[in-house]
This record gives sequence, structure tokens and C-alpha cells, in this order.
Amino acid sequence: MQNQVSKSDSEWKESLTPEQYHIARQKGTEPAFSGKYYLSKEKGVYCCAACNNPLFHSNDKFESGSGWPSFVQPITGSIVTEIDTSHGMTRTEVLCANCGAHLGHVFPDGPKDKGGQRYCINSTILNLKKE
Repeated sequence: MQNQVSKSDSEWKESLTPEQYHIARQKGTEPAFSGKYYLSKEKGVYCCAACNNPLFHSNDKFESGSGWPSFVQPITGSIVTEIDTSHGMTRTEVLCANCGAHLGHVFPDGPKDKGGQRYCINSTILNLKKE
């Protein structure tokens, strides 16, 4: 992955909150049903909190019941994926294509009429730019 934003670990710690750092740089997750955007219906573009890269349109957000914001698709070119074998499972990790921040995971259990994908993303690493 070729990140356009490159910072040292100490620079990331200075620019992110401790919770954002834990999720974005240490591949953590926020507790289900705790994030500020998991029920949000506001219109706009969800951007990476680490680098402001536009990631998802609010029109692509849906209520999955998972406790995290869920989207049917990202903005073209905004994310990259990698295989994640942590915690004894194999999942597809979603990363910001601009800075490499861990955003969440993608699962094949989304709405079938919209491609079947569920991008399950941590609220903590998102900022909504309202329309």
C-alpha cells in the first residue's frame, strides 16, 4: 500500500486522540453501539479522522444492526483492503488509502440488492462533513 500521508508514530500520537490512535494505528475497535455515527442519518461525506480523506457517502450508509456504522460501498479509490488473521479468524480489513489508518472490516452480509457488502467502520475514525 502506498500511503500519501506518512507520519512517525509520535506524530500520529500527537495528531489523534488516544482512542483514535488505538483504532487507526493499533487496529483496535470501539465497543458496539457506542460510536457517534452508528445511528446517524445526517447527510454528507464520512472522511478519515486521521487525514480527511473522503471515504463514504451518507447515501451508502445503512442500519445493519451490528452496532457500527455500515456502508454498502466506499468512495472509489478511498480505501484499500488486506487480509486480517487476528483473533483466530480470517477477515478483510479496511484501511484508508491515503494514510493507512485502520477503519474496520468488510463482510459479505450486506444488502443483496446493493452488492452484498457491509463495510463495518468505527465511528471514532470518521468525521462527517455535512452537506
